[in-house]
Amino acid sequence: MSGDHSHNEDQIDCGSRLNDSHKHKDKYKEKEHKHKDHRKDKEREKSKHGSSDYKESSEKKHRDKEKERMKHKDGSTDKHKEKKKEKMRSLDGKVKKEKENGFASPQHVKSEPEDNFYYSPKYEKSLKRQRDDDDDSEFKSKKIKTENNKKVKKRKQDEFLFPFQDIKSKKTKNKKGEVLDGKKKAKKEPEEKWKWWEEERYTDGVKWKFLEHKGPVFAPPYEPLPSHVKFYYDGKPMKLSLEAEEVATFFAKMLDHEYTTKDIFRKNFFKDWRKEMTAEEKSKITDLTKCDFTEMSEYFKAQSEARKAMTKEDKQKIKEENERTLQQYGFCIMDNHRERIANFRIEPPGLFRGRGDHPKMGMLKRRIRPEDIIVNCSKDSKHPEPPPGTRWKEVRHDNKVTWLVSWTENIQGSIKYIMLNPSSRIKGEKDWQKYETARRLKKCVDHIRNQYREDWKSKEMRIRQRAVALYFIDKLALRAGNEKEEGETADTVGCCSLRVEHISLYPEKDGQEYVVEFDFLGKDSIRYYNKVPVEKRVFKNLQLFMENKELDDDLFDRLNTSILNKHLQELMDGLTAKVFRTYNASITLQQQLKELTNVEENIPAKILSYNRANRAVAILCNHQRAPPKTFEKSMQNLQSKIDAKRDQLADAKRELKSAKADAKVRKDEKSKKAVETKKKAVQRVEEQLMKLEVQATDREENKQIALGTSKLNYLDPRISVAWCKKWGIPVEKIYNKTQREKFAWAIDMADQDFEF
Repeated sequence: MSGDHSHNEDQIDCGSRLNDSHKHKDKYKEKEHKHKDHRKDKEREKSKHGSSDYKESSEKKHRDKEKERMKHKDGSTDKHKEKKKEKMRSLDGKVKKEKENGFASPQHVKSEPEDNFYYSPKYEKSLKRQRDDDDDSEFKSKKIKTENNKKVKKRKQDEFLFPFQDIKSKKTKNKKGEVLDGKKKAKKEPEEKWKWWEEERYTDGVKWKFLEHKGPVFAPPYEPLPSHVKFYYDGKPMKLSLEAEEVATFFAKMLDHEYTTKDIFRKNFFKDWRKEMTAEEKSKITDLTKCDFTEMSEYFKAQSEARKAMTKEDKQKIKEENERTLQQYGFCIMDNHRERIANFRIEPPGLFRGRGDHPKMGMLKRRIRPEDIIVNCSKDSKHPEPPPGTRWKEVRHDNKVTWLVSWTENIQGSIKYIMLNPSSRIKGEKDWQKYETARRLKKCVDHIRNQYREDWKSKEMRIRQRAVALYFIDKLALRAGNEKEEGETADTVGCCSLRVEHISLYPEKDGQEYVVEFDFLGKDSIRYYNKVPVEKRVFKNLQLFMENKELDDDLFDRLNTSILNKHLQELMDGLTAKVFRTYNASITLQQQLKELTNVEENIPAKILSYNRANRAVAILCNHQRAPPKTFEKSMQNLQSKIDAKRDQLADAKRELKSAKADAKVRKDEKSKKAVETKKKAVQRVEEQLMKLEVQATDREENKQIALGTSKLNYLDPRISVAWCKKWGIPVEKIYNKTQREKFAWAIDMADQDFEF
């Protein structure tokens, strides 16, 4: 049947149904009169003959007449009943299938008439009358089907008459019978997660077999300042070239920041800024102190305030645009699976800040262009297109690396990468492998410890130094420390690069013997300060290593990271200093959870115990942070809530006391119920108060400790998942949504009996 023909029939279908619905009452009355006349005739015949024989014969005649009439009117009734049943079954099947697929209500399906048969309310009425003598159960089931069919036909009629009406605004009922507002979208069924950990892993270093992506998103081009925003030199306005103006705006945006007061920052900035100036600008601008960036700075502050004051509609437009960009560039296809990309935007140009007192702070981070970019993808994939009029530096097809895009930045000369999201298979496999390597260390750690204790007595100085360094890496979770070029980076050190000035030895201190005091800048210029008692032989060796050395001499002058890592590989395949950190962090968490978790405590108290165990690991790994700027204010707000809750508890207890006194006097059911209600109210407020107090304790204890670093990078997530499952703690209380996606493999894999 053609589409046009079907459409015309549906139009006729809807029109006839509307006419039928208008005529329905009149037709019903007409039939009522006919039945009354028939009954009168029947009574007259009965009174005339008065015999049972006539009664039987008249009834038989009536049934024959009725059958003849129905047959004449409707054709073959049985045939149509059978077709109607089939239609109802198919319709019910469709409705059920649609509900299973996640629709809140059945889709509007337009069915075509069969064999020129048209089902109308009149026909439905005649069927009802015919069924009066039928079995009750059969009648009920058919009635339900008819009603369902009527509802579907009503929807068809509405859809035809009001094709542009917002059908979502209707309220529907779900399977439970709850009324759902049509404006709310039906909940989408969650996408089936790829359980890559249940599949075989690639061998021979292969990371993927197919990779396709759209490439990076570049920083937007520079927009010149409006003509009314001036730069002043020596009190006079000066028009800058576009290149010099852009770099000047980087400094203007940081004008209120502490960095712009530091001499090294200002010196590096001015040196790189002059490289972007024209010859004329260079001759005029010779002193940074005479430069006035105030108007520029005020302009950018006003821009920032304007962004904050944007309307919801404008913010929504930006959000939608960002979402479109994410959908286009934020995903790749890897081995027939859509994987999220972590950082698909190229960092915009600006001024380098660095950590601590970095010697290169203030230098210009240059704009990255397509000609700097190396793209990595499959040979058989659709290669990313560079922006019009440009080209990539190189397109590679290396399936033994995990990066999608790379470039070399100009400050440190280091290679930057665009990688996959932490929730991806590649990142997940790497994490899983890391923790499995740490678990292997558990089996041989006792042998390794015995080995380095023996080496403390070695006749060779290099072996003694290596053994003492390994002891520090094991006991204190120190990083190995890499060799650096002089003056190129901040003065940060690790175990192998410690200098004599970084440690102090005390035969006795604070009631402890053989104490070593460490004080140096570690990774990211975070200060490491610790006083630890050590074994006597370690202490004696340190005294020996420090003999006849200056403060800036290396403590381990016969050791470097290459020598140490080579030795670690000999002890166990895949062993590095980081594996020791991961092992010690994970085993410490597991031990602390066993010691601190109390069976009788409620969920908030157990979570506090978890955070305390996590904090023990963070202290071991020296994961510190500066207290947040809003810490004091947030603690004051929390304390106000605690005080208000205590007042509420006092009121609830007074009400309970009053209710008990009243119950003693009255001794009736109503007063007893009142006492129970007040008791529950007191318990509820006590629980709320405890949650707030636990929260305050947790915040205070963690204000200078970064729990997240160890939780995400050094703690086997299966330990936390097993602990949650054992004590009935929701995993959501420990890991947020992003972290749950990252550790989906561990959540699925670990049961409550998991042991690291």
